[in-house]
Amino acid sequence: MMLQNSGDSYWLLRIKSSFVDPDKTLSNWSSATSVCSWNGLTCSDDQSHVISMNLSSSGLSGVISPDFSHLTSLQTLDLSSNALSGRIPSELGHLEKLRELLLYSNSLSGNIPHELGLLSKLEVLRIGDNLLSGEIPRSLGSLTELKVLGLAYCQLNGSVPSEIGRLRNLVSLDLQHNALVGQIPKEIGEFKKLQNFAASNNLLIGDIPSSIGNLHSLEILNLANNSISGMIPTKLASLQELKYLNLLGNRLSGAVPSELNLLNQLEKLDLSGNNLSGSLNLSISEMKNLEVLILSDNHLTGGIPEKFCMNNSKLQTLSLAGNSFSGNFPMELFNCFALQHLDLSDNNFQGELPSEIDKLAFLTDLYLNNNSFSEELPPAIGNLSNLEFLSLYGNKLTGKIPAEIGKLNKLRVLYLYDNHISGNIPDELTNCTGLTEIDFFGNQFSGSIPNAIGKLKNLVLLHLRQNELSGQIPPSLGDCTKLQMLALADNKLSGSIPTTFSSLSELSLITLYNNSLEGPLPESLFLLKNLSIINLSHNKLNGSVFPLTGSTSLTVLDLTNNHFSGSIPSRLALSRNLVRVRLASNFLSGYIPLEFSLLEQLVFLDLSSNNLSGELAVSLTNSTKLEHLMLNNNHLSGNIPTWLRNLKGLGELDLSSNNFNGTVPKELGNCSNLLKLSLHNNKLSGQIPSELGNLFSLNVLNLQSNNLSGTIPSEIQNLQKLFELRLSDNFLTGKIPVELEKLTELQVILDLSHNQLSGEIPHSLGNLMKLERLNLSNNHLQGRIPSSLGKLSSLHSLDLSHNRLQGKVPSTFSTFPLSAFVGNRRLCGAPLESCSSSSRKWLPKSEVGVIIFAIVFTAAVACLVMIYIMLRIWTTWRKVAVSNNEGFGNENKGQDQEKWVCYGGEKRKGGYCKMNSKNMAPSPDKQIFTSECVLKK
Repeated sequence: MMLQNSGDSYWLLRIKSSFVDPDKTLSNWSSATSVCSWNGLTCSDDQSHVISMNLSSSGLSGVISPDFSHLTSLQTLDLSSNALSGRIPSELGHLEKLRELLLYSNSLSGNIPHELGLLSKLEVLRIGDNLLSGEIPRSLGSLTELKVLGLAYCQLNGSVPSEIGRLRNLVSLDLQHNALVGQIPKEIGEFKKLQNFAASNNLLIGDIPSSIGNLHSLEILNLANNSISGMIPTKLASLQELKYLNLLGNRLSGAVPSELNLLNQLEKLDLSGNNLSGSLNLSISEMKNLEVLILSDNHLTGGIPEKFCMNNSKLQTLSLAGNSFSGNFPMELFNCFALQHLDLSDNNFQGELPSEIDKLAFLTDLYLNNNSFSEELPPAIGNLSNLEFLSLYGNKLTGKIPAEIGKLNKLRVLYLYDNHISGNIPDELTNCTGLTEIDFFGNQFSGSIPNAIGKLKNLVLLHLRQNELSGQIPPSLGDCTKLQMLALADNKLSGSIPTTFSSLSELSLITLYNNSLEGPLPESLFLLKNLSIINLSHNKLNGSVFPLTGSTSLTVLDLTNNHFSGSIPSRLALSRNLVRVRLASNFLSGYIPLEFSLLEQLVFLDLSSNNLSGELAVSLTNSTKLEHLMLNNNHLSGNIPTWLRNLKGLGELDLSSNNFNGTVPKELGNCSNLLKLSLHNNKLSGQIPSELGNLFSLNVLNLQSNNLSGTIPSEIQNLQKLFELRLSDNFLTGKIPVELEKLTELQVILDLSHNQLSGEIPHSLGNLMKLERLNLSNNHLQGRIPSSLGKLSSLHSLDLSHNRLQGKVPSTFSTFPLSAFVGNRRLCGAPLESCSSSSRKWLPKSEVGVIIFAIVFTAAVACLVMIYIMLRIWTTWRKVAVSNNEGFGNENKGQDQEKWVCYGGEKRKGGYCKMNSKNMAPSPDKQIFTSECVLKK
């Protein structure tokens, strides 16, 4: 029978054209058939009108047509769970008879049309799980017949309108997972029939309105993950029908109200993630229907109250984690016989674990981690036959693991890390064949890894790092074919890596570092195609690294400090997601593979301390994420490449101890994030480029032991985060820049030694208050040591030796060794010889020259005077001699001559001769020579 209103057929076909129907749900919508037989449609009893359309989960896409407004008899419209997009047409507001509008779980966008407020007979409006935005229309407050309002999982904002309080018939209000703000309107207390109120995961603030206590029919209250503050209202105790109360993730404070014990219908209570404090005031004995109690991540203190549980308790899940509960393990919990999940982690519980723990026979999950439990694990733990998850890490457990643990046939996860457990890993543990994860990190286990470890065929994670395990790695470990993560590092394991590892096809992480493993890598490791992280560093492994290149999924490869040799396999570059490559301290030779230029994700490359040679031909220009590049201690040569300027994120560059020549590239000044630049011990020449002054973040600059020349650029003053500067052993000239005073963070060392620097030591260096070591030795520095250097209170090493310094050493430096000042001839004062103001008063060169000239001139004049006097004496003597000879004859001639003869060892030529005048008749004008006269010919 055809519809009497043939217009519905017309509009329905127009509506069909707006849908995309890949599943052919609307294939029978055709004018050739009766409308009432079309899929998803229901007609009125008299077949005259379509009153219901249900196309839920029909795979439809497209848009909702405005032509729906012409189906005026429609009472139910369900287009939920499709892929419809576009807006909700405002024309739907014309469907005056509509009782149910279900558009949830689509991709509808835009605002909620306020015209929906015209649907006066509407009882169910569910339009959530879409991309709707904007505010909740106030017009929805006119839908007085509404029973269900579902607006969850959208992008709605604004506040909850107070007009919503008019919806007195509302049974369910779901506003969760939006961006609603403001306070919960107090008008919500008018919903006397409300059974479900969910507003979780919004941005609501303020207190929980006490009017909620008027919702006597309420069964579900979910306000989780908002910013609600204040205290939990005691009026919630009036909600006698409440079964589910979730207030987690808010800012609630104060104590947990004891009045909540009156909620005897409550099945789940979650108050976690708040700021609640005080003691635990709840009693499961009163809340007889409570199955789940979660109070984790608060500030609760004290212990568990007596009679917390009764024998008929239904409590299955108890989480008190992340509080400050203290005392011994709460024995009161042993009355909670139905417990399946117990979480007491991250508290202050202490003492030993009681042997009565096996009373909790239904336990499947036991979390006691991060407390202060001590002593040994009780053997009774092996009686928890339903246990699947046992987490005891971060305690102070000691002793051995009891063999009874092997009885836990259902155990899947065992976390004992960060304890003090010792002894062997019991062989019985391998009976727990359901184990998927074992983590014993950071204990004191000794002995060998159980040979039967291969029985744990479901093992996914085995973490035994940082113990004292010894012996060889058991070959049976290769039978754990589901293993994905293997960490045996920081032990005392020896021997070789088992060839059976080739069976670990799902292995993605292997860390064996800090052991004593030796020998070559098994070639069969090449078969491990899923390896992502490999760390075999600090062992004695040798041979080629090629077996580790089978995987193209590598992100981390660390083989530091082994004995690997041969070339670096170019195949490594097939792992395009490599982030860290560390091959330092081996015997690798040859060139750096050119294929490394393909590693665009590389962050850390360390090839230092090998025998690599040749020029740095590989270009890492594409490795724009590179932060650490260490190629030091090799035999690399040629120029330092200019492509380094493209590595904007580079933080550490170490090319030291190679044979690089040429100049320091000025392009390095573009590496603006550089923290450490080490180019020392090369053959670099030319000047220090001023562009290095652009490295504002630099902490360490080491250019020592090169052939650099020219002056120290003043731009170095811009490196104000520098705490280590080494420019020694070069051919730098000129003065020490006074601008170095701006390097106030300089702490480790300032080393300018073994250069050709001249001039005086700048007084401004006294501003480097954090400096610990200063070396200016072996230069041509002159002048006095600035007294300002005495302010360097952190200085503990000083070397100013072998310069041309003069004057007194500042008294504050008297504690430094003599070697700090030697080679400065004009320095004095402790620790050198003391200064004498009369004899060691040094003058400027100009004054010294004048004084020397005056002394020489005075000496010359004195000599001339002496010669003149001698000639006068000789002339007088001749006169006397002639007179004597004429008056007395020659009888005394020989006697007189003796008076002028020098006897003994006295030098006759160029020496001294004493004249005795007693036997002479001096003339009156020569009385000044009656005493000893010393003449130097």
